[in-house]
Amino acid sequence: MTDYVFGELPSIRRRELTSAVAHFISGVLDRGIMEQMMVALMHEASFQPGDRVKTLRGSAHGVVVRNAADGRIVWRLDGGGELLALPEDLLPD
Repeated sequence: MTDYVFGELPSIRRRELTSAVAHFISGVLDRGIMEQMMVALMHEASFQPGDRVKTLRGSAHGVVVRNAADGRIVWRLDGGGELLALPEDLLPD
C-alpha cells in the first residue's frame, strides 16, 4: 500500500517510508515520530553548500561541500572525509 500511495518518491525514500509505517503498525514506533519521518522524507531534496545533512537513517552527519555537475552532493563527514550521495539519499540535519 505504501508503494502505491508514495509511488512518485525515489525508491530509497519509499523503502524508508514503508519501514516507518511497518514499525508504527507493529507498535515499535509512535505516531509522532512516524509523522516526522514521513514529512522529512516527502520533501524534495535540495541542498546548498554549507547545509547540514545526515543519511536517511541518521548514522552519519556532515556538511554539504558542493553540488557536483552530475547532480550528486559532495559532503564532508563530521569526523572528516568526503562522500558523494544522491540528494534523495540525504536529509536536512
